[in-house]
Amino acid sequence: MRFTKMQGLGNDYVYLDCTKDAPQNLPELAIKFSDRHFGIGSDGLICIFPSEIADFRMRMFNADGSEGEMCGNGIRCVGKFIYDKGLTDKTFVTIETLAGIKTLELSVENGCVTSVTVDMGVPVPEEPRTLEILGRTYHLHPVSMGNPHAVTFLDGIDQLDLPAVGPHFENHPSFPNRTNTEFVEVHSPQLLKMRVWERGSGETLACGTGACATLVAAVLEGKAERSATVRLLGGDLFIRWDETDGHVYMTGPAVTVFEGDWVE
Repeated sequence: MRFTKMQGLGNDYVYLDCTKDAPQNLPELAIKFSDRHFGIGSDGLICIFPSEIADFRMRMFNADGSEGEMCGNGIRCVGKFIYDKGLTDKTFVTIETLAGIKTLELSVENGCVTSVTVDMGVPVPEEPRTLEILGRTYHLHPVSMGNPHAVTFLDGIDQLDLPAVGPHFENHPSFPNRTNTEFVEVHSPQLLKMRVWERGSGETLACGTGACATLVAAVLEGKAERSATVRLLGGDLFIRWDETDGHVYMTGPAVTVFEGDWVE
């Protein structure tokens, strides 16, 4: 089975071209592929299918085999995958996801995609809430980007013991479908620093939908301007929440790491 390993700011996935045929056991494959000791090593699996309503359809599976609605870093790599491999020659493409159809603008240099801007759609903020986690009070701003996020603003996020606290947010009864959680330190209205605990994968180096949710929450709380850089462990994303159409736009890199054949 031919696969491609790709990453966006270190948020890495295994990619399969399922435009002609696809394996049946995708959740099990996601678990096997993601194992960093006995597998390929990744944050999950992303499969590219034909679509009846868009140019292509994307399915993404977390490292634990659960299927997610969307992945911002992952969909940028989908854009690079389909262009670099000749599945399309368009630089504006539409991708069907469980969070709706997303539009991608591909930046091409020397015949290869280097960065991608994604129209992430209109965010859906919820009422802020307060949770007690391990004896500490956290003020959360939930934002849906087609998948669930909970954003909290803290100082000193580098010292936060995320493996200890992250699972308590992800599995809190307030979030019956589990949630992704962003821990954010405001450096300026144009620069937000973020760590993320992703539902089904744990801490990752970057989360595109989480960066979008972070900017939305920061704007609503008066902490950021509508365009800002979100700095993640894997690098920077530029996020813009357009005041005219209400959509959030994310720009960042997409990189092919290596290709190979998976043999059972």
